[in-house]
Amino acid sequence: MAMNWHAQRNAIAHVLRVAGNVAPEIEARWVTEFVSGAKGGEWIAISTTLVSDEQRQRCDAIVARRVLGEPLQYALGEWSFRDFDVAVDARVLIPRPETEWVVEVGLREAQRVDLREAQRVDLREAQRVDLREAQRVDLRGAQRVDLREAHVADLGTGSGVIAIALAAALPDATVWAVDRSADALVVARANAATNGATRVRTLLGDWFDAFPSTMHNSFSLIVSNPPYISEGEFSLLESEVRDHEPIGALVSGPSGLEAIEALLRGAPRWLLPSAALVCEIAPHQDGAAIEIGLATGAYESVVVYNDLAGRPRVLVARGVAA
Repeated sequence: MAMNWHAQRNAIAHVLRVAGNVAPEIEARWVTEFVSGAKGGEWIAISTTLVSDEQRQRCDAIVARRVLGEPLQYALGEWSFRDFDVAVDARVLIPRPETEWVVEVGLREAQRVDLREAQRVDLREAQRVDLREAQRVDLRGAQRVDLREAHVADLGTGSGVIAIALAAALPDATVWAVDRSADALVVARANAATNGATRVRTLLGDWFDAFPSTMHNSFSLIVSNPPYISEGEFSLLESEVRDHEPIGALVSGPSGLEAIEALLRGAPRWLLPSAALVCEIAPHQDGAAIEIGLATGAYESVVVYNDLAGRPRVLVARGVAA
């Protein structure tokens, strides 16, 4: 029997509630808005419109995956980050609000070293780029680099959200999106293309190993959301995270600080004078991360900024001035 969108939303909420979902009404709204393509005032206008068979089948497929415990973002196949949408699946971490704050702090550091910021635009309205073009300009190595340009790095890029956001905000910079996962780079490359981020270049490699030595001391900003979960903490994660998101992007090692330490020790060789490494951390890691950074003797200052919930979240290590 055909039903309208209002009834479809209620039916989805009921299925999710019975399955034990903690926010069935909210997720039902996400599903119906995604499939219908209508949000806000648009939703009110179409809420009494009948759902087509194809639309109902799409809703059913998403809900079925959600009932089995798959994260909503993966079931939908996309998620929003700042002012743009990206494809997400089990090859990459789900973008989270905490990482949006990492970008904001990174842009403050870019402004401090005089990187020009662009006027904020909605990338969903930006010109789209054919994926084949993005693949053509993608650099598997960084041998042909113009060091007169401004360079910014996103290390452990995953879905590419940090790199895309930085490229949108910093019109004078080439943004290097690095990941050791070739599968993740496929996703990042496609997301950059979809969002018209033509100044994002993807590189396969483990942290700084992706760059040639010719790029030493050439980066105006390095940003990263590295793995920072310890091996012991992994089993304590919610099942949606533990069972579905890529473990290599979550777990750093026995202490959880391994990737953070690698970034802090490696960054000084690649940063310009006074430029900064901006890194997401777990709230309980602030003291240890600051100690690691100061112990290198390579930074003018190492501080941690709170996120919007008041938790220590963003490490900023500023290089020594020339």
